[in-house]
Amino acid sequence: MNMAVSAVCFACLRPPIDHCLPAPYALTHNMDESLELDDRSVSLKFGLNYFMLFAIYGISSPYLQLMVHRLGYSPAAVGLFLGFFELIGIAGPIYLAQRADRHGKLKPFLFASTAMILVGLVLLVLFRVPSVTLLSMALLSLGIKTPVPVLDTALLRAIEFAPKIGQKVPNYGLLRAIGSVGFVVVTLIAQGIPGFDSSSTGAMALAMGVVTCLFFASLFSLPEIGSPQPRKEKINVSFKWLDSTYLLGLGVIALGRFAMAPISSFFSMYLIEELNWHAVGAMWALAAACEIPFIILSWKFIQKKSPMLAVAIASGAVVVRLFIYALFPTPTGAVVGQILHSLCYGLFQPAALAFVNLKTPPADRTTGIALYMGIGMGLPTFLGSSLGGVIAETFGYRWLFASFTLFAVASLALFWKFRAQLTAVR
Repeated sequence: MNMAVSAVCFACLRPPIDHCLPAPYALTHNMDESLELDDRSVSLKFGLNYFMLFAIYGISSPYLQLMVHRLGYSPAAVGLFLGFFELIGIAGPIYLAQRADRHGKLKPFLFASTAMILVGLVLLVLFRVPSVTLLSMALLSLGIKTPVPVLDTALLRAIEFAPKIGQKVPNYGLLRAIGSVGFVVVTLIAQGIPGFDSSSTGAMALAMGVVTCLFFASLFSLPEIGSPQPRKEKINVSFKWLDSTYLLGLGVIALGRFAMAPISSFFSMYLIEELNWHAVGAMWALAAACEIPFIILSWKFIQKKSPMLAVAIASGAVVVRLFIYALFPTPTGAVVGQILHSLCYGLFQPAALAFVNLKTPPADRTTGIALYMGIGMGLPTFLGSSLGGVIAETFGYRWLFASFTLFAVASLALFWKFRAQLTAVR
């Protein structure tokens, strides 16, 4: 569910939205002034597209690990495949979304993303060969994650353009929250289908393919809010702003993200194989529902205190959550752990982005966000999933969760040692 609401926090940060967002999120000012937005329908159209996009996440996030496992791969192999999925999902969408922004027209990239998902699903089901599975993971990652920044770019362009023609500005946070509702609805529908989380890879892939086709159909209603001509300006990359405080903060964030890796990659398998409890959809929906209010409201605490203090609190919640899974392998323990997702991600993600936003000048924010997504999120998730699969296969899921508390504790220790320096960023 992480990606399903992560961009909501951009709307919650203190600086104006055009200065908060990295390219390709940053607004484009050479839009086609002749474009007419019908304020009575544009919000509805964007809401529909966000709903259907994150409905895809409602299948991929809880069930992709099961789909790969059902192909006969061991937990160690599943960890490697999902780590690769996350790694591609960091670098690839940034590049493709920048290409879309510079190309001017965004919808072709959204249509191409749905094609990649469908091709990836076909390859995953039909060819049970590791090299082809890796290829399918790459296509699925690009197809699922590229539409998020591209659709956000289209919406933010609409937000910027609406006042110029005297029309109502679409509510960014509300529309992104509608996407989260799509995630919750689909996970609950999947939960309501008897035996869905015990079904074959093909059955789960079919369900995901159907939702993807619905997203494809919804794209036809989306207005094309792009530049009339491709943008040709050169993108400058600079690291002059990089200092020890940013690197320390990135280290605290990366260790916390590393500790969360076994939850995103192995929690569904833990429910079924360790607890023998077929409540995958319900538990992921619970986590999402608890996460959304914190993502929307956490900015008040972040502004009053400091982003890195919020990250430290989230890391402390990760320690508690992992120990709950390890020491209380029961449905009640799983429920309590999922409720803690409100802090572990709902507080963590906006705080981490706020820290990056405050530490990078507007001209270099693309580079700052790229470092955060690559070193702070992508690399820790890849390494954590890969290591976690080996631990789960060798010692079991309870030891997996217990052992990863060490990384959350390390995050807390690093924060505590340099707390004066880190909390000064606010």
